[in-house]
Amino acid sequence: MKPIRFAAVALNQTPLDWSGNLSRIEAALSEARSQNASVVCLPELAITGYGCEDMFLSPGVCERALEQLVALLPLASGIVAIVGLPLLYRGSVFNVAAVIVDGALAGFAAKQNLAGDGLHYEPRWFKPWPEGKVASFPLSAGDAATVPLGDLIFDISGVRMGFEICEDAWVANRPGSALSARGIDVLLNPSASHFAFGKQEVRRRFVIEGARAFAVTYVYANLLGNEAGRVIYDGGCLLASGGALLAEGSRFSFSDHEVVSAVADIDLTRNQQMRIVSRDLQLGDPDEERGAVHCVFDFPNELGVARKLPELPQAMSKEEEFTRAVTLALFDYARKSRTRGFVVSLSGGADSAAVACLVAIMRELGAAELGTDEFRKRLELAGEGSVPLKQILTCVYQATRNSSNTTLNAARGVAHALGARFVEWNVDDLVAGYVERAEAAIDRKLDWDHDDLPLQNIQARVRAPGAWMLANLNNALLLATSNRSEAAVGYATMDGDTCGGISPISGIDKAFLRQWLRWLETDGCEGVAAIPALSLINAQAPTAELRPSAAHQTDEDDLMPYPVLDAIERAAIRDKQLPADVCRVIGGQFPDYTAAQIVLWVRRFFTLWSRNQWKRERYAPGFHVDDKNLDPKTWCRFPILSSGFADELAALDWE
Repeated sequence: MKPIRFAAVALNQTPLDWSGNLSRIEAALSEARSQNASVVCLPELAITGYGCEDMFLSPGVCERALEQLVALLPLASGIVAIVGLPLLYRGSVFNVAAVIVDGALAGFAAKQNLAGDGLHYEPRWFKPWPEGKVASFPLSAGDAATVPLGDLIFDISGVRMGFEICEDAWVANRPGSALSARGIDVLLNPSASHFAFGKQEVRRRFVIEGARAFAVTYVYANLLGNEAGRVIYDGGCLLASGGALLAEGSRFSFSDHEVVSAVADIDLTRNQQMRIVSRDLQLGDPDEERGAVHCVFDFPNELGVARKLPELPQAMSKEEEFTRAVTLALFDYARKSRTRGFVVSLSGGADSAAVACLVAIMRELGAAELGTDEFRKRLELAGEGSVPLKQILTCVYQATRNSSNTTLNAARGVAHALGARFVEWNVDDLVAGYVERAEAAIDRKLDWDHDDLPLQNIQARVRAPGAWMLANLNNALLLATSNRSEAAVGYATMDGDTCGGISPISGIDKAFLRQWLRWLETDGCEGVAAIPALSLINAQAPTAELRPSAAHQTDEDDLMPYPVLDAIERAAIRDKQLPADVCRVIGGQFPDYTAAQIVLWVRRFFTLWSRNQWKRERYAPGFHVDDKNLDPKTWCRFPILSSGFADELAALDWE
């Protein structure tokens, strides 16, 4: 058997963008051909996009997806192409990979294990295909022509190929084991695997280990970019053979697609199979025979330029991954929502500075990779040569009598360092106007002893209309600036700092954000210089700056130390532990604090968490960057109304 060049494609698709998705698939196939690839694996559900949500239950969507597949067939001539789509069969929708051999549809391999944890809701839309079962799928109503569907092996001129579709490879009893017993040479994995910190290393392990344990060539393709609004895909395609990594694609690319290819020698993996004494080969099994689709394909002799086997890439730091993921997500969100810039209400504090920096870094990374002209074109800025690219970011500082020169100078300094358009105005007269109206309505004067919270909140809320107006005037996107730590305890003003079309940092905790800003001040991510002006931010203690300056307000005085807050959140929300257990866990992590302090903070956390679920329901969509998100629409569901753990909190021992 001669060697074969395989290609895996990272693809940036958009749900239900029929013409755009097909065009990007065509471009990826064309590039794969230019690399002399014979077998090209595209991501899961590439035709429709992965994030179609309940539209997967639309018969019309499934019908249109099949039509798009038929339109794709002539574009896949001369290669073996694997492309994902939803398939409606006997009243149920299945997540399948279509196998196209030289422009002809050979059949559909169906996903057997559905992702139903975290942000995944596949069991809501799809049915799992039973192992070992095969059916015949009619290509059109009344048409006698059918193609096989199910748990299939594709024998293409003697090269036997099987499938693990995304979640299939993450379960204990992965299909690759059974497929190995059926004598496969290649495992193809079209995936839609969302980004999370450190996840690429896990993917690399199961690809390399799958290639070794099953003695096969393993081809892993993944989605790329912010496909549908909340979820980020990082690409990172992988090819391995016999336990050795052949190639790995880049991650967080701003391009619509990336093709990574490598040559694998099927004879070498077959030789490895011969040496595996424990290999359980099935011979003459009826299901195995019925589940094999035989196709003829002339694998070419020309394999392209030989490539040196790569070294394992250096793992990115958490700071680098966060930067790359969120900047790519912002870029895709802006262009797919057809907005032409960003507005940040820059307070001079850590959160808004982090959001502004992410926009500026997105601008630098995107222009560096795509070129300035293409970057402007993708954001629909091509006709605005008079507007400097840097000024797609507008920052506005809105002072009240409680604002300080420290935060003003910090906001001004950071905006200048980022090259942003900076707007400064005072909103104290607006605050005073609302206070006067409220005083007239209740027939008494407001004061800080009795009306602390309303007097704080009105300042935050008064700032929102002006920021929204700047966004509207520029056809720009207003970015909310709340982080996950604040979301956990409701330490944010609804219609104030929560205002925005998207909340870029709502998935990350405040302790990490402060660490990230210090890293950005001194180091900077690869390809972008450090930002020394952030020293103006990093030197401050985080504060909402809504009380009079004499109060010396800080976030941690209002709440608790941020590292403690984040540890309580992990134990209470991620690990689902009740208050008494959380006290024991946190006490062991923070021995410098007294038991009374720990109990106080645990009590405060659970009380504020329960009271503020309604706020989390109203937050702008945010980006998922790890596996402990608080978004109630896609991850962490909690009742809006509850007892607030009253019995559990009452039982806590203050001693």
